[in-house]
Amino acid sequence: MSLKNNTPDKLAEFRNTILEYYSDSARHFPWRETKDPYHILVSEFMLQQTQTERVVPKYCTWLERFPTIKSVADAPLNEILTLWSGLGYNRRARFLHETCKHIALEYDGTVPSDPELLDKLPGIGPYTARAISTFAYELPNIFIETNIRSVYIFFFFPDAQEPVHDRELLPLIRDTLYRENPRMWYYALMDYGSALKTLVKNPARKSSHYTKQSRFEGSLRQARGAIIRYLVKNVSGDRTAILREEQLDSERIGAALDALVEEGLIRENEGIYHIGS
Repeated sequence: MSLKNNTPDKLAEFRNTILEYYSDSARHFPWRETKDPYHILVSEFMLQQTQTERVVPKYCTWLERFPTIKSVADAPLNEILTLWSGLGYNRRARFLHETCKHIALEYDGTVPSDPELLDKLPGIGPYTARAISTFAYELPNIFIETNIRSVYIFFFFPDAQEPVHDRELLPLIRDTLYRENPRMWYYALMDYGSALKTLVKNPARKSSHYTKQSRFEGSLRQARGAIIRYLVKNVSGDRTAILREEQLDSERIGAALDALVEEGLIRENEGIYHIGS
């Protein structure tokens, strides 16, 4: 179905196509079975740049260990990173930790429903703020992520020769939003977009926002993860000890240590590194 002429009937046809697909082929994840704002908050942090299959067991384990905002806020960062291990992008764990501290202190442990307030919390950007607001509180926010982007490019820009910018997609997302149930609508879009990638060349490649993820092996990201893994296990250590155990090159380890210290994820005292607090 090509939607070059976006008449009301065509937009309605598009909406029906997405909803019918979801009715028949919805994916099921534990965070879709709840409207608990804290649970949604955790899932959105974990799902940033991580495949859903990897998130499911971590999400369940996390909520067993940290059942409330306060339990996260009160935990030491080392324990947070230990439980996060395996998800990668450890700064997300620190941001989640800091966000829970802010919510506990400023909002009495209740996750705000207003995306403008959520957007001000550590590690939460425009997409995550609006996703939390919609999935937890069923508010009809307008937002976009990779799978949603794929759907709209596939249907509305099938013959695009130039990269499609999000500013061209956001009005379409607004005009087609299923306001009776925005939570379900966005889940449906995400599922359709995920399925598209198995059927056609990823439509998101036509987006001006598309970037191919860099390889992990040999990357600075790999070195950062190795350092955090070492310090979680050993509590502290110097550069030589980390190099010896993790067997990565000195230049990458040095750059990663400097970056982690600058971000506050780890601390250094006379050449000894440990998880920041």
